[in-house]
Amino acid sequence: SQTSFEEDSQKQPAVGHWKTLMPSKGGKEEPETGCQGAGGVDETQSTEQLNVSRLRSSSVEIREKGSEFLKEELHKAQKELKLKDKECERLSKVREQLEQELEELTASLFEEAHKMVREANTKQAASEKQLREARGKIDMLQAEVTALKTLVITSTPSSPNRELHPQLQSPSKAVFRKGHGRNKSTSSAMVSAASQNVTPEPVSHECREVDSILFAEFQAWKESPTLDKSCSFLDRIYREDVGPCLDFTKQELSELVRVAVEQNTLTIEPIASQTLPVVKVSAGECGGPKKCALSGLPRTCKHRIMLGDSGNYYYISPSCRARITAVCNFFTYIRYIQQGLVRQDVELMYWEVMRLRREMSLAKLGFYPSEM
Repeated sequence: SQTSFEEDSQKQPAVGHWKTLMPSKGGKEEPETGCQGAGGVDETQSTEQLNVSRLRSSSVEIREKGSEFLKEELHKAQKELKLKDKECERLSKVREQLEQELEELTASLFEEAHKMVREANTKQAASEKQLREARGKIDMLQAEVTALKTLVITSTPSSPNRELHPQLQSPSKAVFRKGHGRNKSTSSAMVSAASQNVTPEPVSHECREVDSILFAEFQAWKESPTLDKSCSFLDRIYREDVGPCLDFTKQELSELVRVAVEQNTLTIEPIASQTLPVVKVSAGECGGPKKCALSGLPRTCKHRIMLGDSGNYYYISPSCRARITAVCNFFTYIRYIQQGLVRQDVELMYWEVMRLRREMSLAKLGFYPSEM
């Protein structure tokens, strides 16, 4: 059968069949046997050449396509590389700009910080200086308050301390210096009320009775002490005591004296027998050692006054001095009350005010101690 024939043909090679061998160097194959014909060799060679040419053409085509593909990929890669180079350059510029801005910002911050530190040091130095000055002023004010309290305690108008007030000494015992000494009414009250007390010997058991109207006016003033003479308490004293006590013959000079006493700018000082008058105004206005400038009468003047810082001296008689100092004592005491330096019962303060009013009335009537 055909199947057995095929199997036999596969087992036994056919006799006279050409066996294909590897080509020689010359590219020619020599037949192993002489059974193969020339036609079969040419057909095989042409087939092989056709295959080789096909392979060559396909390889060339592959190469060309591969080359074109690679060129395209290279071109794309070059474009991407250029884009990345540009991006890198842009980022580099951005980084440099940011670094520069950061340096400038850091420098400005350091400069601002140094400026703030300098300003803080300057302000601290100024504050420390002000603190030292304030502490010095506080110490000075505390010392003045302590001195005033001591003055109030140890030297009231009724019982002055002559060691604290050398101007209260008699003119014969006073030590005169070149120039003049100034003693303000609030600090020393000029003279003590005791030196002006020319009333007869006090009765052992003096009877006193509080006037309800006067006491009510004083209590109302004490609640809110002021130097404004529009209040009922001071208005009454101005009308009944201060005004009449400072009402001298020379009306113009009397008004100036009243204003100086109210403003605490009046100065009284004793004069020596050898002191010559300082003539800055006419002799009729300032008086002289033998003429009183306030009353215009010939009197022996042992004191002179100066109003503020005018530099003009006015010679006054002992009677005029007693009237002025009585008013000064009253204003000194009410200023102490206003400043809170008097620590007494309201009734005791009231009686002290009444005693000072009595001194002004006596001085107005012409009573004064002989030593003035």
